[in-house]
Amino acid sequence: MAIIMASALKGPTVYDRILAVNTFGTLSVILIALYGFLDGRPEFLDIAMVYALINFIATIAVTKYIKFSRLGRSADVDEAEDI
Repeated sequence: MAIIMASALKGPTVYDRILAVNTFGTLSVILIALYGFLDGRPEFLDIAMVYALINFIATIAVTKYIKFSRLGRSADVDEAEDI
């Protein structure tokens, strides 16, 4: 997990950082589900499923935000920033 966090902090590109954070979230889901299974507590499996869904939605949202970050701004503002 330390290697994943180091990659999330120092990734060469923003997409590598997103991938590292997503990997960290997936590993957390696996650990929560495994703990729930081994401890005999099925509610932990539900928590892991909700966390996996949140992780997926957040990854898609951040990726779309980075790709389309100019949405909501007018063309005049974009041209002024380019100068």
